[in-house]
Amino acid sequence: MWQAEVRVDLDAIRENVDRMRAGTSAELMAVVKADGYGHGMVPAARAALDAGATWLGVCTLDEALALRAAGIDAPVLAWLLAPGLPLHTGVAADVDLGVASLPQLDEAVEASRRAQRPARVHLKIDTGLSRNGATVADWPALLDAAAKAQADGLVEVVGVWSHFVYADMPGHPTTDRQLAVFHEGLAMVERAGLRPRYRHLANSAATLTRPDTHFDLVRPGLAVYGLSPVAGETHGLRPAMTARARVMLTKRVPAGTGVSYGHTYTTERDANLAVVPLGYADGVPRHASNTGPVQLGGRRRTISGRVCMDQFVLDCGDDPVAAGDVATLFGSGADGEPTADDWAEAVGTINYEIVTRFGSSRVPRVYDGTDS
Repeated sequence: MWQAEVRVDLDAIRENVDRMRAGTSAELMAVVKADGYGHGMVPAARAALDAGATWLGVCTLDEALALRAAGIDAPVLAWLLAPGLPLHTGVAADVDLGVASLPQLDEAVEASRRAQRPARVHLKIDTGLSRNGATVADWPALLDAAAKAQADGLVEVVGVWSHFVYADMPGHPTTDRQLAVFHEGLAMVERAGLRPRYRHLANSAATLTRPDTHFDLVRPGLAVYGLSPVAGETHGLRPAMTARARVMLTKRVPAGTGVSYGHTYTTERDANLAVVPLGYADGVPRHASNTGPVQLGGRRRTISGRVCMDQFVLDCGDDPVAAGDVATLFGSGADGEPTADDWAEAVGTINYEIVTRFGSSRVPRVYDGTDS
């Protein structure tokens, strides 16, 4: 008997990847960072590869090495690399490295020397996000240094890339401006004598809505897991995650009963209360207090009172409810249950955050669909 669980439908991941592959001539990198957006990095990666993804994307070196330790030998790009990391371990494991500055290139060169093989790098240009990536002003110097390092046999420039600001808002003019800057950056790449195999710019939103940004490789993340980055549009994706728990305890209380810490909720009538053993330690946002939607007994209800570390309460009115009944926080919506989008709207965040939160070690993930 289980108390709480996160179910992940690996077939949904496969279907989502297959759907996106059908919409592009580019190769597809499935982004599996942050433990596969809460879905489990290794099972999600395998499912995406099953469906034809040819690359995997992660943020950290440790994530990339964990994929290698799991026996996954597909190309992997790691792009969030602080100074002083043992990059030579990544080079030795055939992990591609994101490089966005001269100091990062220097570290990749040193890693190459230590690993005694060229470091495979993807040079990143900042086209407007003002986050990671070399500025347009710094881009020529980075390209010249990379070209020299490649000529010396210390790096192989495999890719050139950037990241969108507003692709989740189709029609926003910033997207076209970024695309123009990227084209300018690519022209500089050519003038520097570099011929990278992969040019990549499109995230989930651009993969779904902007085929003119696909180039050689697209990098969907959220959409791999069946969630759309574009508000109000599903693009035929199928959500892969369901979060649910069994009611731990029920009780009948009179009207005027305060519920949970601070009594921010008070029953308006005699009511059946259901205690659900999931809380903010498990991924339920505390700001879902008095707003989070939950399906129980075939009806949608709202969390009553504050979300606690380990539990929350539902006011079920006069509806019958018993210990052991299943309360579903979110799922695909196919059975009328709330979705991650519903939760995001209720608590004022984005669907990315909702699913990524559910990675607690005490709430097991259960996989439907064969994990190859």
